[in-house]
Amino acid sequence: MPEKDEDGKEKFFAARLSPAWEYEPGKAAGRRDRTTPSVREERSEPKVVLLVRLLSAIDDGRYSFEELKERIADEKPPSTRSLRRYLAVLSDAGFPWYFDRNTSTYKFAEGYSLRRLNLSQRELLGLVTLKRLGSSLGGTLSAYINETTSKLLQSSDQRSATAMQSSSLAIRLESVALEPNAERNFETLQTAERDRRTVRLDYTDKNGTKTRQRRVDPYGFIVSNGRIYLVAYDHARKDMRVFAVDNIDAIAVLPQTFERPADFNLEAYGAHSVSGVWQSSDLTDVTVRFSPVVAKAAAAASVARDRRVERREDGSVEITYRVADPLEIVRWSLSWGTEGEIIAPESAREQARTIARSLAKTYGV
Repeated sequence: MPEKDEDGKEKFFAARLSPAWEYEPGKAAGRRDRTTPSVREERSEPKVVLLVRLLSAIDDGRYSFEELKERIADEKPPSTRSLRRYLAVLSDAGFPWYFDRNTSTYKFAEGYSLRRLNLSQRELLGLVTLKRLGSSLGGTLSAYINETTSKLLQSSDQRSATAMQSSSLAIRLESVALEPNAERNFETLQTAERDRRTVRLDYTDKNGTKTRQRRVDPYGFIVSNGRIYLVAYDHARKDMRVFAVDNIDAIAVLPQTFERPADFNLEAYGAHSVSGVWQSSDLTDVTVRFSPVVAKAAAAASVARDRRVERREDGSVEITYRVADPLEIVRWSLSWGTEGEIIAPESAREQARTIARSLAKTYGV
């Protein structure tokens, strides 16, 4: 049977409540002090109450040693020796507190907290959306998102965990799955990008042309159409280049470090591209007319960031996209069949005609 204290309450800290360990603020347990008066003689509150108050104060992460005394006191603050003993009990019980010498405050180790997140309906939907995005992406990115959401759920209330299991929200994206070798390369490149280290790699482009030992500075990654791309500065070409991670081989992280330009913006890079990986300072306006049948769907499709939508009386829409590569929009518009038509410029219409003639020849029309 559990022991009872003088109020008849179970001692749920068990034997860890009794030892009197000598503690210097923020240091590990030291020698046992057998001359210290017992806590029961010094204080009227049950020890468990004081320990719970101390845990809460440490969880706040902003109190010094003397301030902790005031936070846990009901009427009379504990002595310095007693507070050291309480800290020893918490350490023995496995609570990862530490003394932050920079701020002279007591805190829990990073990522540890006693608090349970009470998510609002909007926040809960955001967490569910993140989880569903991870499931839809699959592969490496899914694992990263699952680890994050699982950690958040461990600190959230039961309602959030239930919602994650029973949500009616479903998201469909192109999955991002890497072969084991490509996944290892991706992790190596992430480490190099984080540490700002130059890498040397071999690369095979989409036409099968292989280049060796290219020295590049990894600036970041873009996920597009089910693939992951590295955006990097190429030393030999003295310009930015984009590399499909699954086409990279023989990576070596070099001792040289680099500084990413302060004005580089990964979100803006490739923003004028359908694929998100094509970058150019020369932009072209391409206008596509969509029939009433697909007008709403075409208007909702986020193909290029810079666009202008004009709705027509017959229900159709004309969308003008400002893009780095007009051919990307031409190919994308053909995916709508005869419901989409390139209107301008004439050079883009000619590209569409060329592709249409090739299709007709392929299919014997």
